[in-house]
Amino acid sequence: MSNFDNMVIRQRKWMFYWLAILVLCAGFLPQTRIFLGLILGSSVSFYNLWLLQYKSNQLGKTVAAGENTRSGLGTFSRMTAAVLAVVIAMQFEEYFHLYAVIFGIISSYVIMALDIIFYQIIIRNRQRDKSF
Repeated sequence: MSNFDNMVIRQRKWMFYWLAILVLCAGFLPQTRIFLGLILGSSVSFYNLWLLQYKSNQLGKTVAAGENTRSGLGTFSRMTAAVLAVVIAMQFEEYFHLYAVIFGIISSYVIMALDIIFYQIIIRNRQRDKSF
């Protein structure tokens, strides 16, 4: 399995964990509106993460095959999904906290950054252990 595939699996796993924690918090804590906003934003963020990973994989395959087809990374689709989540939050203000939705939308980018940091720390520790 390639490094890209391992990264995709790790990031999706962390997003599932994040969503599971949010669902539990929404069910058991009194700030339901905030957690529902986080769930909405994080769900859209998970879709955006999946779309970005899928499009990146497809682009890598076309470049490796030497094809000259022009394809994007789905930026417009990801922006549209984020705007849709904000519109839903504004339409149903009694159920979704707007700032929580916005934070949820950026949650996949936070998870990607943390994944890179943790992965680099693990790689550095493995290389240090091998040198001894």
